[in-house]
This record gives sequence, C-alpha cells and structure tokens, in this order.
Amino acid sequence: MKRKYLLILVATLSVLSVKSQLPTARIDSAMKVAYEYGIFNGNILIAKSNTVLYQKSFGFADNTKDRALNPDTKFDIGSISKEFNGVGIMIFKEKGLLTLETSVSELFPEFADWAKKVKIKHLINYTSGIPKLSWNSPAGNDSLLYVDLKKLQALDFEPGTRYDYNYINVYLQHRIIERLSKSSYANFIKDNIFIPAGMKQAIVDYPTTSADMAKAFDNDGIATSYPDNFKGWVRLTALDLYLWEKALWNRKIISEQSLKELAVAFGSGESSLGRVVTTDGRFERHSHQGSNFNYEAVVSNSFSDSITIVLMTNSQQMKVQALNAMLLHILRNEPFTVPKKSLYLSIRSKLLENTEAGLKYYQELKANHSDKYDFSSEIPDLLNAGKYLQRRKKLQEAIRVYQVALQLDGRKEDLAYGHELMGDAFDELGDKANALTHYQKATELDPKNKNAESKYKSLQGN
Repeated sequence: MKRKYLLILVATLSVLSVKSQLPTARIDSAMKVAYEYGIFNGNILIAKSNTVLYQKSFGFADNTKDRALNPDTKFDIGSISKEFNGVGIMIFKEKGLLTLETSVSELFPEFADWAKKVKIKHLINYTSGIPKLSWNSPAGNDSLLYVDLKKLQALDFEPGTRYDYNYINVYLQHRIIERLSKSSYANFIKDNIFIPAGMKQAIVDYPTTSADMAKAFDNDGIATSYPDNFKGWVRLTALDLYLWEKALWNRKIISEQSLKELAVAFGSGESSLGRVVTTDGRFERHSHQGSNFNYEAVVSNSFSDSITIVLMTNSQQMKVQALNAMLLHILRNEPFTVPKKSLYLSIRSKLLENTEAGLKYYQELKANHSDKYDFSSEIPDLLNAGKYLQRRKKLQEAIRVYQVALQLDGRKEDLAYGHELMGDAFDELGDKANALTHYQKATELDPKNKNAESKYKSLQGN
C-alpha cells in the first residue's frame, strides 16, 4: 500500500513539474514511475548542447529478471537501422557513383524491365512499387529475395505514386552498397559510419543471443524469439545511437544537401530518416521510432534547444514516443504527465483470439479503466489492432475493428486512414465496389492522402 501511495505522490509531483527540482531529478522521478507502471524497461540517454545530461538503465536484460540492464547493453533498434543504408547510398552519391535518378536496372541489369522504372529516389522514400515478395514468407531470407526479384515481372504500382513501407527497398539499398563498395554491407557501415562517428560498440547483425544483448520479452513476460532470416540490422548501445545522431546532424558523415534529400517523405509516410521537420529550409527537429520483435527505440533531436533523447527497450509497450514527449516537457520546465498503459497492446491478442470478445474487453476498459489505459490515441490504436488482424489474414475481423474505430469522432487524417485500411481489406477480399467506396471516402476526408488516391485510380482502372 505504501508503494501505491508513493507512486501517486511521485506522479503528482511530476504533473506539477516542481521548479525547485533540477531537470535530472524530475526526469529520474518520472522514469521511475514509468518503470513501476510497466511502460518502460530499458535504457535512456539525454543530451543537451552536445553534453550527456542523463543516462540510466531501468529494469532487466531478459524475461528471467536475473540480469539487470546496464549502459553497455546492446539493443535492436528496428527500422531506425534504415538510416544507415540511406546514408550509405548518399555517400556513394557524393562520390559521384550514382544519382537519385539512377535506375535499379543500371546496377542490376539481370532484373526485368520493371527495374528501369525504379530509381534510387524511389528506394529511399519507399515509393518503388516493388511487391513484398518472400518478405511475407516464414522461410524468407535475403537469398530468396534476390531469386524472387530476378523472377519479378511487374510492379504493384507506378513508382513515385504511392508510399509502401517495404523491406525490399532496404534490401536493395544493402545490395547496391555491396556492389559499389565491393565489400560486405556490415564492413562498409563499420568503416564509413561507425568508426567516423565514434560508435565503438555498434555492430551490424550482432547475434541477439550474445551475453551483452538485451533479450526481448512480451507484455506477459514471455521471451520473444528473433528469427534471423534477414540481414542488415544494427545493434548498439544508447550512447552509440546518440553518437550517430550527433555525427549525422553535425554533417560529419554526409552534407547538408544530402541530408535534405534523404529527409524527403512521400505524403504522410516516413523518410529514410524517419520524421524530419524543416522551417524556411532549416532543420527544426528529427524523430525516428523503430520496433522489431518486442524491441523498440526512439531517437529525437530538437535542434532549436539542442536536446537529444534516446530511449531503447527490450519489452515493447508502444510508449517510447509518449515518454519522449514527456521528457521534452520536463527539460523545458513545462507541466507533464507520465503516460498510461497502451490500449493497442492490451487488446490486440484478445481481438485475434475472439474479435467480438476482444471488442467487449475494449469497451469495458473504456468504461471502467481509463485511469490506467491510454485512450488519447483511441482511433489509431484501434486501426493498428485492425492492421494486426489483417496481417494475419483475419480480414473480416479487421473490417469489424475498423468499423468500430470509424464510428468515433477524431482527426480527419486518422479517419481517412481508417477508410484506406478498409479499402485494403475489401480489396484483398476481392470486393472491388466496397474497396473503391472506402478509398474515395479516404480522399474526401483527407485530400493529402496520396496513397488512397493512388489505390483508387489503380483499382478503378482494373
């Protein structure tokens, strides 16, 4: 009981943002609450003006809770790894060995005519139109992807017309780097990025079973297996990720022009650098979140006040972005709250097991437990839960969840995305009429939704 009251007290102090405390003391109090709430098990590093202000480990390196995390523990960072291949491509561009208009066919003449249409710029902003191929197969691997690409005869859509976050784009960047460098991808990244940036513990494809790796576990404390089919993933410490961010934005690796080109995003999609905001041609902030088999990380940089934040966890709770926002409020001496538990993570497995029972559980949480669970992103959480079902070919069940989400009041962009997902599910089911209806509704709600517009035009022409 004392522990419960202590947590309430600390959380209250956090909300009030007591000015008499140093920022690091408020950060420490808030992160302890986050750990006790079960929303963060991992490592954190905060720097201001190129000086590390706060660095600490919270929790355990695996599900047994026999081994505590420490600053030297390495983590997988999911899709943040794509920054390294994107920067690698730009290194070759600066050397004059390719341009953004270079076609895939110039580098891979063994591919069919589709490769003449796909340019380097399409690979780095995920608009290539290349289908997912064996990425969806449990037996898929890099070698099989190459075989599939040699067999490929047609693209899913015209390059440059749609955003599709697809590993094949990353895979081809890896292979381009290897062909041009005449070296392995891992060696190229080590020599041209890790060493210049001072990243002494970063390693490409470092085994997740290694003694100094954090081992992932799920929301129920069960160890998560990590299939090692595909290569090119960077494992590193929080300090390494900070040193990378510092070297990248201090223009130590590539030029300002290359950074701007790499930061280009299609519509609401991510760029190779995640989210980059510019004002009058100047970089304002950078943020990139990545996840992989219950690993999750976020790195953010607020250039105006020189604040860099790194959060890395081996027990994904979908809260690193919310914690990042909380930490920014603390550092700016603004009121803040410690995030609540993820609605999405709490309902997705129940929806998969029995969709109607899962929806009843969601309604019960909403009616009686909004003090513990986060409903601030209710529509996106429901849409993500629907996507979770859709990826597992539970199409009718996914549609049911999307319908629930679309009955709520919310941002037009979120509702438009919900209609786009509905269109995707109906399209997979072969229901062209309903797919077209929802794609059209998506574009009406959000004219900037280029994906829905492209899908509507493509399906209408079939």
